[in-house]
Amino acid sequence: MSTPKAAAGAAPPLWTRGDLNASFGFGINMLVNVLVLAGLAAGVVKIPADDVFGTILPGLGIGLLVGNVFYFLLARRLAIKEGRDDVTAMPYGPSVPHMFIVTFVVMLPTYLATKDPLAAWGAGLGWAFIIGIIVLIGAFVGPMVRKYTPRAALLGTLAGISITFIAMNPAANMWSTLWVALPVFAIIFIGFVSGVRLPGNIPIGLAALLVGTAIAWSGGFMDTAKVSDAASSIAIGLPSLNFDRLWDGLSDISPLLATAIPLGIYNFTEAMSNVESAATAGDDYNLRAVLVADGTGAIVGSALGCPFPPAVYVGQPGWKQAGGRISYSLVTGVAIFLFCLLGLFPLLDAILPVPAIVPVLLYIGLVIGAQTFREVPKAHYAAVVLALIPNVASWGVGQIDNALAAAGTNADTVGSSALSGAGLVYGGLKTLGEGAVLAGMILGAVAVFLIDRKFLWAAGYALFGALMTSIGLIHGEKVHVFTNGETVLGYAFLALVCVGFHLMKVPVREPDPTDPIDVADHAAAAAMAPPRLWRPKGSATVPDSPVAAGAAD
Repeated sequence: MSTPKAAAGAAPPLWTRGDLNASFGFGINMLVNVLVLAGLAAGVVKIPADDVFGTILPGLGIGLLVGNVFYFLLARRLAIKEGRDDVTAMPYGPSVPHMFIVTFVVMLPTYLATKDPLAAWGAGLGWAFIIGIIVLIGAFVGPMVRKYTPRAALLGTLAGISITFIAMNPAANMWSTLWVALPVFAIIFIGFVSGVRLPGNIPIGLAALLVGTAIAWSGGFMDTAKVSDAASSIAIGLPSLNFDRLWDGLSDISPLLATAIPLGIYNFTEAMSNVESAATAGDDYNLRAVLVADGTGAIVGSALGCPFPPAVYVGQPGWKQAGGRISYSLVTGVAIFLFCLLGLFPLLDAILPVPAIVPVLLYIGLVIGAQTFREVPKAHYAAVVLALIPNVASWGVGQIDNALAAAGTNADTVGSSALSGAGLVYGGLKTLGEGAVLAGMILGAVAVFLIDRKFLWAAGYALFGALMTSIGLIHGEKVHVFTNGETVLGYAFLALVCVGFHLMKVPVREPDPTDPIDVADHAAAAAMAPPRLWRPKGSATVPDSPVAAGAAD
């Protein structure tokens, strides 16, 4: 299919009907996330509601407004540069994994230790600030990592996130109230996936939300008293600088580093995957610009009192498929900013039923998972599956831990023998899932290079895995120095096996002539091949990389 073109150097349309369609879908997505983080801050950490709705949300709103303006301008510049009118902006909002981690790993333990929600809030601000610094550092190394990491590893990791952390909780919410949620999902699926337009070009997202809301209210699922209470509590909240509370949080920085360092790395590796995902959909954004924006957003947000770092979202191809172009995320960012500023979120929470909102998240999970297999060579499908497994493990461990916590216990108290007797290999599952994003990228890359018979590349990634394990960035609960020796040894032995196969001088894999993606990847790699002195002597075939890595075994 040909790419829609605009006149050379001409600006694309500022607004399209597709932007209206996508803005409703993305707006619902953002609405859910802001409602969740507000509930976590007030309900779990016990931060006073006045501070949540009067300081945290206005600070978040400023960050979302500025970030979405930036991504609008970035998309517009790309569209003008390439003479296209189908460029889709990157979606930007509060990071879903981070909102749970900063709540349960940073703020809640501080609250339980001090019984002071404001001290816990300060610890969250300090943590978000450190995350921002790490992401800014990643802006300088991220492009190199992306260049040398196979696409199957990047997209496979993203598929793992989309199937578990994005899709599973919404799916569970849907099936608990299916009589509301399934009609909503059907409208979204038919409109966004099947491509059927509604009469009068009514936006699919709006139609789905209205139908779900009508079913829930008419069926007695909602509570009118809650609406009245929420309406009476509406209050305008103005953003303010919170340097004192941020400084208090940074005063005890050591405990924060244990999660901030791996989560900062998670942030920029996930951003790499998201940029790669957008590139496969036709929009090749500058990774460094994206990372600088993400890091700056976290830092500014922490200074304004928001402990929930924003980030580029998973799902840009989904919003492109829904018709979104350069303005859908900007309009959503402006709307969420106004909702935050005007204190409307308690009212929205009372009016809109959750089962009518969450189906859009399941749709995004489906789109990302499907895109992964569509955009990599068929020969690399096994690598995609391996790359997503650590995220499945991380999600599974979270489910086990939450269930045990609800019963008033934990895995240590229950004991490994009892868990094993119930068929749970809890220890191995937990080790596999720690640092899941980075672990998935490493395992996926190793698998790609094994499939392509580039055994020295596979050995290099295996040794990188050993290094990351030795300092606790993967397969470890915290940053440490060589306390997970058996797992490190596993990666080291993997590297030795790869070197052994390299010494056999097995020729690299030839592309599958029936797979155009495989052929194109090989051609791109050959075009960027390094000088011959870098290649192994006697190599019969020009070694290649799925992302044109530019080096050989």
